[in-house]
Amino acid sequence: MKYRWPVVAVVAVGLLAGAMGARAEGTLRVCSDPAYLPYSDRAGQGFENAAARIVADALHDKLEYTWYDTRGKGGFSQFLSQTLDKGECDVVMSLPYGSQEEQTTNPWYVSSYVFIFKKSKGYDITSLDSPALHRLKIGFESETPIETGLQLRGMVTTATPFDVAGTPGESPRAMLQAVQDGKVDVMITWEPSVGAFLKDYPDLAVVMVPNERDMGPPEQYTFPMAMGVREGNKALLDQLNGVIKAHQDELTRALEAHGVHYPGAASGSPSPGVAGVQ
Repeated sequence: MKYRWPVVAVVAVGLLAGAMGARAEGTLRVCSDPAYLPYSDRAGQGFENAAARIVADALHDKLEYTWYDTRGKGGFSQFLSQTLDKGECDVVMSLPYGSQEEQTTNPWYVSSYVFIFKKSKGYDITSLDSPALHRLKIGFESETPIETGLQLRGMVTTATPFDVAGTPGESPRAMLQAVQDGKVDVMITWEPSVGAFLKDYPDLAVVMVPNERDMGPPEQYTFPMAMGVREGNKALLDQLNGVIKAHQDELTRALEAHGVHYPGAASGSPSPGVAGVQ
């Protein structure tokens, strides 16, 4: 799976790990990538770092990290199996709500895949069915719902795949730069991955990719995002849900400070209190 760019179907792993690595009272142990901004890094500059600090403070816990590369061999599933499922830490800060890989909290943000192109071009692009896309150079993050959408329309073979989520050390900024440099006319990617960098690209327009169905795959492009804990760790799950409910405004401000925007209601989101859900 590609974690940083949500997918709808995931493979269940570690379902028997709930009893492992009971949480130490007074400490919130977070599984995180040490070098993948805008999500997280060792210096605490990512939006997941900011959220982890809010949660730890709300619980009056010390914040500790277990660092592991989410983009190494095996990808994010390997990251989970070597960290959360082994009891090396207690929570991951972002998983698609309802993921089968771990238990998920209520959503704490909602976001979407987006089209990105130069404002000066004035492209009339509102969905994957926009006629303009058939005459443009398209870039997209591979192994995501966008790739499926392009396949369904016969456009994937002429589009350019990017694999930032699977390439250690590469910044999502590279996708914005590809548009800026004219390597592609329009990039289609997950907004939280590039939102923090958009301030450096004021000439780029950002348009939400709408869901093509009321709920679920294929063609779901807006996702509620949750925190994840091991199966069976209900005590921590309940604590995190309490923090999300009580501190949603603070979490929202932290996300906005990192350029994470909310396009609107997400299909299947259970909580009208989640930022961006009407």
